[in-house]
Amino acid sequence: MSTKNLLVELFVEELPPKALNKLGEAFANQLRHALQASGLASDASVLTAYASPRRLAAHLTHVSSKAADRAQSLKLMPVAVGLDASGAPTPALLKRLQSIGLDASAVSQLTQQTDGKAPTLYIERTLAGAPLQAGLQVAVEEALAKLPIPKVMSYQLHENCALPGWTSVNFVRPAHALVALHGSDIVPIEVLGLQAGRVTKGHRFEALQPSISLAQADDYETALTSVGAVIPSFAKRRAAIVSQLAAAAQKAATPTSGALHPIEDDALLDEVTALVERPNVVTCAFEAVFLEVPQECLILTMKANQKYFPLLTQDGKLSNQFLVVSNIAPDDASQVIGGNERVVRPRLADAQFFFNQDRKKTLASRVADLDKVVYHNKLGTQGARTMRVEALAQQIADKLVAAGRCPPALLPVVASAAKLAKTDLLTDMVGEFPELQGVMGGYYARHDGLGDEVAIAIEDHYRPRFAGDDLPRNDAALVVALADKLETLIGMFGIGNLPTGDRDPFALRRHALGVVRMLIERDLPLSVDALLRDGAAVFGNLLTHELEPLAGFVQDRLAGALREQGFDAKAIDAVLALAPQRLADVVRRLEAVRSFAALPESEALAAANKRIGNILKKSDTSAVAAHVSRELFAEAAEGELADAIDRVKSVADAQFEAGDYTASLSALAGLRAPVDAFFDGVMVNADDPAIRANRLGLLSQLHETMNRVADLARLAA
Repeated sequence: MSTKNLLVELFVEELPPKALNKLGEAFANQLRHALQASGLASDASVLTAYASPRRLAAHLTHVSSKAADRAQSLKLMPVAVGLDASGAPTPALLKRLQSIGLDASAVSQLTQQTDGKAPTLYIERTLAGAPLQAGLQVAVEEALAKLPIPKVMSYQLHENCALPGWTSVNFVRPAHALVALHGSDIVPIEVLGLQAGRVTKGHRFEALQPSISLAQADDYETALTSVGAVIPSFAKRRAAIVSQLAAAAQKAATPTSGALHPIEDDALLDEVTALVERPNVVTCAFEAVFLEVPQECLILTMKANQKYFPLLTQDGKLSNQFLVVSNIAPDDASQVIGGNERVVRPRLADAQFFFNQDRKKTLASRVADLDKVVYHNKLGTQGARTMRVEALAQQIADKLVAAGRCPPALLPVVASAAKLAKTDLLTDMVGEFPELQGVMGGYYARHDGLGDEVAIAIEDHYRPRFAGDDLPRNDAALVVALADKLETLIGMFGIGNLPTGDRDPFALRRHALGVVRMLIERDLPLSVDALLRDGAAVFGNLLTHELEPLAGFVQDRLAGALREQGFDAKAIDAVLALAPQRLADVVRRLEAVRSFAALPESEALAAANKRIGNILKKSDTSAVAAHVSRELFAEAAEGELADAIDRVKSVADAQFEAGDYTASLSALAGLRAPVDAFFDGVMVNADDPAIRANRLGLLSQLHETMNRVADLARLAA
């Protein structure tokens, strides 16, 4: 059976740029999957996906014109149901045969097999392989139906389309042409009211001819590139943009600016790649006077509103030049450059105006207005929230100062930063660009003469904003950020507003992970339970739900973060089972458990610990005496174990208190022999209640000694 390469292209109006790459990959992958499932393509078939603003396409090698026939053994029903006493088919069997396209004559072809329960009727038949037309029709329909379309639109087909009359069609954008070529042959399929052909279109303005007739499937990319002025591959178009940006930045360097480089932003690069079919990078500039505005404002407006690439100096400073990825490449680009420079100027002027207006009011003068902004209908205004954050931040700062972690000078900085942290939400600049909250607060704090420490604390109190983001840069910022995230978590959990499934509108998972990171990476001497307890207190009587789920929520985020760092799941479970309150200790405990697991005694001790735990759980805990009496020892192994516990406990406890968890666990290796001897020669549940209680007390001491760093039983296989 012959195989040829297959091309399918759907030519449409401009697709949503932020979804284009996903749409292209999904269309091609689903098409291949469906063709492989029908036997028309194999694992050896090579897929190439194409996606440009006006097309989704896929090229697949080694596609058969007809799938191979295949044998099928189909289970029908139990013999007792399908055949009556005389062996004649029952109505149920005839109905089942009819459902698979057979009639009563097929009864003679049935076989009986035993499937372990009762004799069952089967039919053995050969299914004809699907022809390419039928298989591709289904594959394309499935591929289109399963596209991750952000929003479907409805449009009318005119009477010249494949479907009769005026018909409404639903798709992400109106489709205008369909290409389906198997080698040089058209595969006559129909989708979205379009009949497949071999004609596509190139660039709206740059194509050498309005329509491109493809002789065969393999001509697609070459023809579009040379005749259609289109780079159909998303990846190749993206790479071309990256190359042109780098070259343009190199040419834009001046003696004053030095070397320049375009801002790195993968999301912007992907979006621009989805907006152009033939990228052409040009260099533009704006008046240097706009550089007096904070560069974050200028960069954001150029990126978000205009999809431009600002040029930065080697030390990260914004220059007054920027790069534009144009979709046309005229011989004289002056009009393209001039047009983009005219467009960006009002945007920058707006940013300049907002910046100048905002600085006419101090941050302190805006505090009262926070009472006019609703934060949450159950938790009050931003003003009330600010007071809670301020109170909690002050408590955290007091604890850090008392622990010697921070100097007393931290306290007034935290108080000022916490009070002013949310005031930039009331500024015009943040109103226009919410992404700049915190950043603008830092600029305005410096303008108000509040100093760098307060400014950095205001700017950084939203950090970490996302996974992998930097932590706050100074202690004041760390305290305010911690208080801010805890206030959000406690408030939302306290009113029952928990995240569900993939819905997390208040980013509680991100906040919890931020708390975990700050406590661990900055080695803060703070108890998680105490933080939640103190945080709940600042809400007064606003909270209506228990906060116990929040402690588990934070621990789940911690466990996930530790797994991402490569720690073993059993080790994580063992350490977190003890609910350590100082999260910075968790990593040290995990490293100790990792070292302990490498000891030859670890497996036996973990198993013994598990056994001890089970014994103690089944026993009457009131019978386990806190004091162990040596006079009640009846076996030598009891005394040997007690001696070993006394010897090991003193060493292990001292190392534990010193924070050397690895040495503390290593000391437990000395318990293996006496523990093994105890279980080999001693009956714990003795008939004498006093002896039994004494032995349980000994095991209780052993259990406590072994489980200070981690619950070792959870390491047992």
